[in-house]
Amino acid sequence: MSDRSIRLISTAAVWLFALVWALPLLYAIWAAVHPSAFATHFNLAAPLTFENFTRAWTAAPFARYFLNTTLLVLGIMAAQFVICTLAAFALARWTFVGSGVLFALILVQLMVTPDVLILENYLTLKQMGLIDTLTGVGLPYVASAFGIFLLRQTFKSIPSELDDAARMEGASTLQTIWRVYLPLARPVYVAYGLVSVSYHWNNFLWPLIVTNSVETRPLTVGLQVFASVDQGIDWSVISAAALMTSAPLMIAFLLFQRAFIQSFLRAGIR
Repeated sequence: MSDRSIRLISTAAVWLFALVWALPLLYAIWAAVHPSAFATHFNLAAPLTFENFTRAWTAAPFARYFLNTTLLVLGIMAAQFVICTLAAFALARWTFVGSGVLFALILVQLMVTPDVLILENYLTLKQMGLIDTLTGVGLPYVASAFGIFLLRQTFKSIPSELDDAARMEGASTLQTIWRVYLPLARPVYVAYGLVSVSYHWNNFLWPLIVTNSVETRPLTVGLQVFASVDQGIDWSVISAAALMTSAPLMIAFLLFQRAFIQSFLRAGIR
C-alpha cells in the first residue's frame, strides 16, 4: 500500500471519528432550532424556530445559574492562581526541612480522584456551616496539586540569576514573583486557567451534593433539575437549554483556539 493510500485512509478515519464525536452536538442543534414534532423527524423542510430557547430561559432561573457558575469559576481560578503560585515558588526556590516530602505528597494527591474525597469534604463543610454555599462548592478546589506541580516545574526553568538581579534592585519576594515569574510564566497561566474554567464550568457531581437551592446551583445542576422527568421530557427545549449552558465555552474556544493550543504547546513541562 502506497503512502498516499495510507494518508487517504487515515484522513477518512479521522473525519469519521470526528463525525461520530460531533453527532450528539449536531442532534442538539437540530432539535433546539426545530419544533418538538421534528426533534426525531429529520426533514430538511422542517420549519426553523427559536422558541425553544425562550421557553427554556423562562422555565428555569438560568440567569441565576449563569451568575452562580461565573462567580464560582472565576473565584476558584483566582484562588488557585494565588495559592498555587506561592506554593510553587516556595517549592521551586526555597530549601527547607521536609520540602521533598511535601512535594511528594502533592504528587500523591495527583493520583487521588476528587470523587474519593466527597464524603470527607462534605463532613468538613458541614462542620464549617458551608453546605449550600458557593464557598462550599469551590473550597475543596482552591489548592490544586496539578497547578502547584505545573507552576513549580515552570518556575524551576527560570534562571535563578533573575532572582539575584531583582534582590539587588531592592525587590521583595512578592515583587519578584509579580514582576519576574508571572510575566515569564504567562503561557502556563493561560493554559492552566483554560483547563480550570472548563473543568469547573462542567463540574456536576460535587455541586449536586453540596447545593440545595437556586441561589447556589451552578448551570450543570440547574440543567439536571430542569431536564428531570418531573418537568416533562421535551427534547427540543432540553436541547436548547443544553446549548445555552455550553455555548459560552464553545464560543470562547472558537474565538481563542489558537491561543489555547499555543499556550499548551509553550507550557510543556521541562
